[in-house]
Amino acid sequence: MRVIGLISGTSADGIDTALCDIQGAPPHLSARIIRAETIPYAPELRERVLSAMRPGGADAHALCVLNADIGEAFAAAARALSPEGADLIGSHGQTVWHQVEADGRVSATLQLGEGGVIAERTGATVVHNLRARDVAAGGQGAPLVSYLDWLLLRHPTEWRAAQNIGGIGNVTFLPPLSEPDARMVAFDTGPGNALMDTLIGLMTGGAQAYDANGAFAATGRVDEAWLSALMTHAYFSQPPPKTTGRELFGSDLAVTLLGDGRARGLDDAGILATVTALTAESIAAAYRDFAPAPPSECILAGGGRLNDALVGMLRSRLGGMRVSRSEDHGIDGDFKEALLFALLAYETWHNRPGCLPEQTGARHASVLGQVTPGANYRALLASTWGG
Repeated sequence: MRVIGLISGTSADGIDTALCDIQGAPPHLSARIIRAETIPYAPELRERVLSAMRPGGADAHALCVLNADIGEAFAAAARALSPEGADLIGSHGQTVWHQVEADGRVSATLQLGEGGVIAERTGATVVHNLRARDVAAGGQGAPLVSYLDWLLLRHPTEWRAAQNIGGIGNVTFLPPLSEPDARMVAFDTGPGNALMDTLIGLMTGGAQAYDANGAFAATGRVDEAWLSALMTHAYFSQPPPKTTGRELFGSDLAVTLLGDGRARGLDDAGILATVTALTAESIAAAYRDFAPAPPSECILAGGGRLNDALVGMLRSRLGGMRVSRSEDHGIDGDFKEALLFALLAYETWHNRPGCLPEQTGARHASVLGQVTPGANYRALLASTWGG
């Protein structure tokens, strides 16, 4: 089946699109990317998205219009990637809010990008709103990428850590295939690129959206005392299952950190170096505190894997653990999550769960998402189920 996966992450820098060929069923399922592309948001749309992520940043009218406009952008991205169309589209949409209560329970999650618009504009059947069912079942609604890790990245005899560093960091601790009764552990480790990206934007007056290759952070000196203080944040010691987002590690905190760093007498490079180290140290601390067994390898995906300063800090904090990239295992790290949402749509279409309770803390596994029929709906039903 030809499936398109669509997602814009917490950094909101654009829409990752992947046209995928997916065949079979677990545990004998194959999934490969045929082609993939990132379509940047128009600057005005991105600003509206970022505003909606801030408390009080968008009213009901703004959210309603934004939902339709993001749907239009996602549909245009799908058409641009595959003018010939696809059998199915899996759209994550754009997260604008993930409501985590004081006790760590997720009570609601909101992804915008109207599935009806995508189905109408593309003619394809669309699976969307993929986190809400897991939240309703008592789960965190994340990290959904762990399902892909479970299917495609387990080692025959060794534990692995599949670490994504997008706007937020998340990890899946994967048991080896030789331990069939062992269960994965998955959760958000804390900040990823969101804090670093916002800081470099503030420091450069918007001239830079991110610290390319970590070049600027590499020129700074980490304030170890400040880093230790930042690591006392309550989220890091909270046991899994747990998730977080820009509500904790977003623009508001970045503004605070910039002011605090300057008050400590640090230059901008030192501030960015220390915040980069915060991402690395929070990941390493999560491994020390919550890994069910010592991983032999950390497999990096997401934009953070290209930040040389961050990866160097992470290597030093993980000791002798091997650190590789998802490309070393046949998965394009820039489009891993787009592949994931194509895979989840495929599983939903075949009435199979798209996550496991140990991923999210849900009471049970769930078939994820909502299905909006496209113009191809009857033909797709016939080809899948016969009749």
